[in-house]
Amino acid sequence: MIDVGTNSVKLRVADRAADGEWRPVVDRSEVTRLGEGMNADGTISAAAAARTADEVAGMADESKRQNVREIVTIGTAALRAATNRDDVLATIRERSGLAVEVISEDDEARLAFVAVRSVLPAAGGSFVVFDSGGGSSQFTFGDGGRVAEWFSVPVGSARYTDAFGLDRAVDADVVADARAAIAADLRPVAGCPGPARLVGMGGAATNMTAVMLALDPYDPDRVQGATLPADEVERQIERYRAMDADSRRVIAGLQPDRAEVILAGACIVRTLMDLFGVDELTVSDRGIRHGVFLDRFG
Repeated sequence: MIDVGTNSVKLRVADRAADGEWRPVVDRSEVTRLGEGMNADGTISAAAAARTADEVAGMADESKRQNVREIVTIGTAALRAATNRDDVLATIRERSGLAVEVISEDDEARLAFVAVRSVLPAAGGSFVVFDSGGGSSQFTFGDGGRVAEWFSVPVGSARYTDAFGLDRAVDADVVADARAAIAADLRPVAGCPGPARLVGMGGAATNMTAVMLALDPYDPDRVQGATLPADEVERQIERYRAMDADSRRVIAGLQPDRAEVILAGACIVRTLMDLFGVDELTVSDRGIRHGVFLDRFG
């Protein structure tokens, strides 16, 4: 299973064990920034398409070495929005031999919830699951074991990184402006009642949790189900704000290739916590690729 996202490409290979459960063989992510700079005219650059296609090709080769029976490849926000989507898909197909299925916003939100539900205990009372990526954020609203609705909004870390120059050290005023823009773009969420439980997934939430725990190397079992407090998010925003991307790369727990977008991602997470009126969130290490895997293969 390969997930071609706006900021990263993710791979999951699994075997079905004798008890019927799927056991991971490979589960990793590589940052390629497919959506870098596409706000200007809606096109994905040839360079971003090429490096993403090369990564997909490498993951396809790795999957074949594992003797997989099938490779499912999906694309999300950047490929949904790109005006040159067909050209990018052709580049990926030419280099990897794989046809990318671009899924809808509703499907992305639904699959994010499928992934979280598979590993977190059922929440009592109201809950919200959000997956903040490079190009969009998906939301699932529910109560107890029942899902009420899900939707997606075009709020992602790559967009605000490019718009506000958040890949480098910036003044506090710049961060304030970015957070105001994020809040404005999250209008569909504003006014929703505060949930009993907020669950965050995606690179921003997991990387901030890894930094909080100083995980080097990354340990998915410690990140899965961890609690990320609002004051820790604020502390990290201030830390990243004072650093350029190269300085951020040496922070224990931060995936080096996320150094450019982590400040924007942290701002999105903190803004969501404000909008939902919560002072902490539960973090899920599982993502869209896990949801697709469960949805397609059971």
